[in-house]
Amino acid sequence: MDTTPITGLEELDAHLDELVQDQTVPLNAKLFDEVELQLTGSNMPPLVVRFLPRLTAILEQYTEDPTILASLAVKLLGPVTFTQVLSLTSEESLVQALDSPAPAANILAMTVIHKAAASPADAAILSAMPQLVAAFIRRWLAAPQVEVGQKGGKVLGDLLDIDCELPIPPPPPSNTSGTEIALRKSPGQGKLWRRLFADKQLYTLLLALCAGRHPDTSRDQHQLSLAQGRVLRVLPRLAALNFQAVSRSNIAAPTAVRFTNGHGGGQESVAGPRPGEGLLQFAALRMVDRSDVLLHLSVVDFFEVFLGLMRVTEYSTYKVDTIRGILAEAISEDAVLKEALLSLPERTIEEEAEDLKRWLQEVMPGETVRVAVR
Repeated sequence: MDTTPITGLEELDAHLDELVQDQTVPLNAKLFDEVELQLTGSNMPPLVVRFLPRLTAILEQYTEDPTILASLAVKLLGPVTFTQVLSLTSEESLVQALDSPAPAANILAMTVIHKAAASPADAAILSAMPQLVAAFIRRWLAAPQVEVGQKGGKVLGDLLDIDCELPIPPPPPSNTSGTEIALRKSPGQGKLWRRLFADKQLYTLLLALCAGRHPDTSRDQHQLSLAQGRVLRVLPRLAALNFQAVSRSNIAAPTAVRFTNGHGGGQESVAGPRPGEGLLQFAALRMVDRSDVLLHLSVVDFFEVFLGLMRVTEYSTYKVDTIRGILAEAISEDAVLKEALLSLPERTIEEEAEDLKRWLQEVMPGETVRVAVR
């Protein structure tokens, strides 16, 4: 353990006591920064119990910008496990932080939730907190800040990875670099998957947010676009982890809202959701208004990453048939998407071009897939 004295520690102690008694006391930002910069993995453990409960108590009542407080709290959370955090704060406090308009508070709460990705047992504990999971999903999709959306997508992917009951998939192909599939070393319990995809209230919340049928996205075209983009970015990884969970559902998806001149009430999608379809079909085929150029690009990116990952996951007739059906519908009236997918082998590394070509020919029968002459 590092025994080097931390300058300003006693002063910060006294300052936190002041803030617990009166949240209107001006923050000494310089003091917070000075102490935080001195914290290391070896000198932090004894300070967690000393400072974190008071920081949590202050944040619950604090009405000003909580960035300085949240930054120190995130730093102190480093060596703390999920169950240890739950002994220092409550589910209600985490929900409150997620509901805060301050992105620093959102990130702090998501940092705590992310700790449940350390083990299947922790993920199972989180699954027993439906209000917290719902608040997390809502903030992930409804936050206007890019950093909150990125954090939420990473947290959700890692949580569902550690909780997945299925065998661990192989590493992704090099042409999808930057896309992590599985970090876990052994199968999980599947409780969080069931909470998200089989709990009607929670799954309906997810669908409503990305369909523009929730108050947080129904009045703002930009926010709806953000939510849809976030779902499209995380979905390939989820499909690689558990294809059936994302492609089958007994819970009906809503018809996605279309905006006209920035206001809801525009033309509905021509092809409404079909019985039995999962989040995969809804997001890939029914969710996005492809007349929106940026969202259309997100759909193209989604399909390119999705097909790259599906090539290396476990083979099944159901998977291939499902992907064929999705692709046939997706490219039937989308020449840009069709061209992008048929040219994928031309844009990948030479060692994988032929394998990718064969895979695309399998899921896009009758189409001419191109490989660059090298």
